[in-house]
Amino acid sequence: MIGETPLGLCRSFVREADVVAGVTPRGAGRHWYAVFTVPQNEKSAVKHLGLREVESFLPTYEMVRVWKNRQRVHLVLPLFPSYLFVRINSRERSKVLASPGVLRIVGNSREPLPVPDTAIEFLRSDFCARKVEPYHELVVGQKVRIKSGAMQGLEGVLVRKNNNLRFVLTINLISQHAAVEISAQNLEPV
Repeated sequence: MIGETPLGLCRSFVREADVVAGVTPRGAGRHWYAVFTVPQNEKSAVKHLGLREVESFLPTYEMVRVWKNRQRVHLVLPLFPSYLFVRINSRERSKVLASPGVLRIVGNSREPLPVPDTAIEFLRSDFCARKVEPYHELVVGQKVRIKSGAMQGLEGVLVRKNNNLRFVLTINLISQHAAVEISAQNLEPV
């Protein structure tokens, strides 16, 4: 591989029935949870969860890779490798754990811990229309909060990359990060 360039796209995979119907099932007692999967099997796990009628979400991004023979290949990769998200209640945990490719639901030694709805809403929002890429090295920077818009109140770290401001969303539960370009007027210090 000679070079790689993120295209700035984000796609999500949800149950096929939800896409066709255009609705997201809402149920009492359902929360979002991070699911740890077999490496490089996230898309397959989402497919199997869909067959079990479990609402799932896999944030992805698109990248162009240039191989040694100068061939350009467009790849759709998971934003958080080996992780996806499911929206379930306590009775549906067994469906998730029985799905091929799923290793465990992320939590402490006693129970799975839910991911805040605001983090999932942020990942599913117009955030996907902006330049998005995985962010593996968290740089020590100023902690900021989004002060306006649909994601008002969400906190993260501000970093600078190529003279552009980036808001780094951190999902502490799975120790993963994602960076998105954002305007400075939409941020305030915490």
